[in-house]
Amino acid sequence: MIKHLKIYIFIFITVFYFSINCAVSLEVKKIDLDDAIQLSLSNNLDLQSARIEVELAKNGVGIANRLKNPEINFFYNFGRAGRSEPQMLGVSQTLEIAKRAPRKRLAKSELLQKELDVKTAEFTLEMDVRETYVDLVGAKTILNDLTEQREILQELLILAQKRYKANKCSQTDVIQAQIALNKLETEINSAKTLLNLRRNDFNKALNIKENTSVIYDTKEDSLPGETVFISLKTPDYNQKMPTFEEIEKRALDKRNDIKQAKQAVDIAQKNFSVVARQRIPDIEVMGGYSFLPSTHADSGSFESGAYVGANLTNIPLLYSYKPEIKNAKLQIEQAQINYESVRNKAQKDLSSAYDKFLSSRENLIFYKQKLVKDSEDLIKISKKNYNEGKADLTSVVVMEQSYRDILTGYIMALADYYTDWIDFLREVNSEDFNLYGENL
Repeated sequence: MIKHLKIYIFIFITVFYFSINCAVSLEVKKIDLDDAIQLSLSNNLDLQSARIEVELAKNGVGIANRLKNPEINFFYNFGRAGRSEPQMLGVSQTLEIAKRAPRKRLAKSELLQKELDVKTAEFTLEMDVRETYVDLVGAKTILNDLTEQREILQELLILAQKRYKANKCSQTDVIQAQIALNKLETEINSAKTLLNLRRNDFNKALNIKENTSVIYDTKEDSLPGETVFISLKTPDYNQKMPTFEEIEKRALDKRNDIKQAKQAVDIAQKNFSVVARQRIPDIEVMGGYSFLPSTHADSGSFESGAYVGANLTNIPLLYSYKPEIKNAKLQIEQAQINYESVRNKAQKDLSSAYDKFLSSRENLIFYKQKLVKDSEDLIKISKKNYNEGKADLTSVVVMEQSYRDILTGYIMALADYYTDWIDFLREVNSEDFNLYGENL
């Protein structure tokens, strides 16, 4: 028995030692939202991969501008077939007619598309970092408020114990207060778990290849407060919001997906030009040095000279590229339809996102001006009445639970206000969109 006890103690000490070491080695860095965005834009692994696509497309422009490589030709005749026939050494070169310029224009258009893809990836990353940042601050806010509620219940438990000792209430009040406090502890544990998940989501969005002992955290520890609206780059809910018609045109002009769809039309048009010009024949030119050895020449002496020549190649007689041309025309039509579809959907998505944001604002105002303030007054009155013996503990506990639910609802409404603004920015495709005039 003693031997087993020693083993258990050894295991416990070992686990505890490694846990302490892991906790100590984990460095937490607090950063604000702007620093988080810049950090991700500079170091995000997915974004680094996307930027390589631009470099590949730049090389594609050079590839499209290429010239055909020349050929070196040598002709030597043997035997009687070579008598009185010159031997030749020269160069031939195929010249593409009206093909290089369209091919280069297509490659440049594809490069512009890749650059738009990177801008979209950068913006998506900014929004992901911003959203996970707000979610993390929201989780910290919930935990903070639950911790404050624990203090209220602890005070209530102490008050019940004092009243019980003074024979002013039954032991049931003490037990009921203890149960309420224990129930709150489970909610606090769940809030801690949620906080860890949100912190992991935030670091996952950053996606930085760095020392694994470093974990990033938000500078803010709570959502409420007038300065937080500024630091989290969100409009103050007290400001009057413009109508959708006032912001629609400016918002749609910012969308990268519309620019990308429009660029796809340009790519399809330039691709048609490249395909259509495949029907134009190319010219092969050649020239070089020719000579006739004295043993093969009728004059009996060495004869030398030169030769030139030209050929038409790729003459569209057997195959005229009709299927490729038809496909290229269809691709233009398809790209134009897709552009109209993207623009039409963008208008609907933008309208829905703005309506959702305005709804979150109304909910937040209602919580801020009505529910939270009234609930704070009620919980103070309930505690006072219980202390004076004018109310029973059950009503106070019920009131505290209602107050807790309202606070949680308020925090969720506040978080929804932030995240719905982020969703609106996603539809605008602009990080610094200004609702009231010129964009920043």
